[in-house]
Amino acid sequence: MRFFGRRAVRPALPTTALLATALLMVSGCSGAGPKQNQHDREAASAGFPVIVENCGTEVTFEAPPERVMLLESAPVTILDGIGVFDRVVARAGSFPPGYYDAGLSQAVESVPSVSDELNASGHLMISQEAVIGQTPDLVLGLPEGFSRQSLSAAGINVLTQELYCPGGADGADEATFATLYDEIRRYGVVFDRRGAAAGLIKDLKSRVEAVKQRTADGKDLTAAVLYPTVGGGPLYAYGSASMAQPQLEAAGLANVFADSDERVFEVQAEQLIAADPDVLILLYQGREQGTKRAVTSLPGAQTIDAVAEDRIMTQLFNFTEPASPLTVKGLEMIAEQLDRSTG
Repeated sequence: MRFFGRRAVRPALPTTALLATALLMVSGCSGAGPKQNQHDREAASAGFPVIVENCGTEVTFEAPPERVMLLESAPVTILDGIGVFDRVVARAGSFPPGYYDAGLSQAVESVPSVSDELNASGHLMISQEAVIGQTPDLVLGLPEGFSRQSLSAAGINVLTQELYCPGGADGADEATFATLYDEIRRYGVVFDRRGAAAGLIKDLKSRVEAVKQRTADGKDLTAAVLYPTVGGGPLYAYGSASMAQPQLEAAGLANVFADSDERVFEVQAEQLIAADPDVLILLYQGREQGTKRAVTSLPGAQTIDAVAEDRIMTQLFNFTEPASPLTVKGLEMIAEQLDRSTG
């Protein structure tokens, strides 16, 4: 709060006092910018506690989180977008630099990594004990085998993507870009950055709308978004409960698996061949090598229009799933590649 009025006349200070005052002013300004000083953070917590609902569970925050641990990479661009990435003290999983600009990539790299081990399906391999040992007050992400209750008992709040909740985002049958905007608003409340969250949402909406205008005429193409297991194993497809659905719609593509109300599910080669998509978007984590071949080498794959016409795109997982600003970047990438591949 600022007070405006007549400035009081102060007696002159001796030289030593002036120096001390100058040093105090410099010290007070050193926390300016994205990182708040302690006084600012104490003031920011005045509107707390706040309660947010996540996967049907009420999560109470007595103050904005100060020690955040990332157990998935998707939240990075939300935290950065609302100016609180400096609160991240530890991370686990894969954080490819291809997701970020140079500055953010360097910031991510500077955060200590507890584990980067993923299984064949791309799921994080880490113990709850390793997470608790980092003493976070907020964990973002809930890997398989983890318990929200166990972490809560250790004084750790948990937020996970609503898309990963049973029943999907807020129980909706179909994901939309509103799913992303709601996710950002939740972070804005938790970190007391509602204004920054609103600004980020406004920018993302503008970018989505720009792509929609580019693809408004459409080319009447169908598409499938897949996650192939490199080296042999299940082939996964994304249905209407995934962010692939609004992404494809905005790009002017029809999801051949839109009839499935699941987020992700195993699909057989015969089903993919019968669906015969015009475009394939293949997601991967870690290394891209082998991703395309995992699909094109399937028996009968050469009869799929997307394979025959070589309309196959590969992109890092978070450019489609789950809901983060990277989903919008992924949409822009799909639109650009479609322009090149279809003329």
